[in-house]
Order: sequence, then structure tokens, then C-alpha cells
Amino acid sequence: MVKTSLLIVLADTILVAHFLFVLFVVFGLVAIYCGYVLQWRWVKNRTFRILHLAAIGIVALQSWFGLICPLTIWEMALRDKAGAATYSGSFIQHWLQQLLYYTAPDWVFMLLYTSFGCLVLVSWFLVPPRVGRKSNK
Repeated sequence: MVKTSLLIVLADTILVAHFLFVLFVVFGLVAIYCGYVLQWRWVKNRTFRILHLAAIGIVALQSWFGLICPLTIWEMALRDKAGAATYSGSFIQHWLQQLLYYTAPDWVFMLLYTSFGCLVLVSWFLVPPRVGRKSNK
């Protein structure tokens, strides 16, 4: 019983991490453009911008190669090992899964991820990151 509960908690933790990753990718781009308009200096932080571009790049590449996200694989493996259904459980788990996992043909996801990745790449040039720490731009 304790082992099963621990596995479910780990699976839920991975689900929350996955959701936070998605929020970082989506709202990171929103923040970049809002930050440009509102002159937020942190949106030009080079480390943030590299991590953001890499995050959507990984997602787009996975879709091109038909790979399932490792976080999804890990979460589902833990739920399976615990003997739990993969799409039922706690309230938070239910709603996070509703937001993260939806059904559409693979080409739709590939198009969405690639388009979003292109928007992130374009943001690199429209709102370039700072080169040095003391840039006034």
C-alpha cells in the first residue's frame, strides 16, 4: 500500500513538473513580447532565452521524430507499476491531465509545436537577448 501510494505521488509530481514545463514554454513567449512592450529587463536574460528556445526545440524535435515525451512515459510507467489507471485519480491530477493530454492527429501537434518553435526563434531576433550583463538595451 505504501509503495503504491509513493508511486502515485511520484507520478503526480512528474505530472505537475510536466505542466510547469508547458507553462514555461507557453508563457515564456508571452512574457518575452509583453516584456518588450513593458520594458522588463529580465525577458532579455540570455540564460532564460536559451532555455526557452531549447525547451520548445526539444518538443518540436520529438514531434518530428514521433517520440513521446519522456515525462509522459515516466509518469505512465509509475502509474502502471502502482496498478493505477493512467487517466484517473486526484482532482489536480484529473485537471492537469485534461489540459496536457488531448487527442488529435500527430501532424496537428507537429504543426503546432513547429509553429510555436518558429515564433520563439523569431522572438530571438525581434527581442534579442542581452549579450553582456551591463547592457542598457
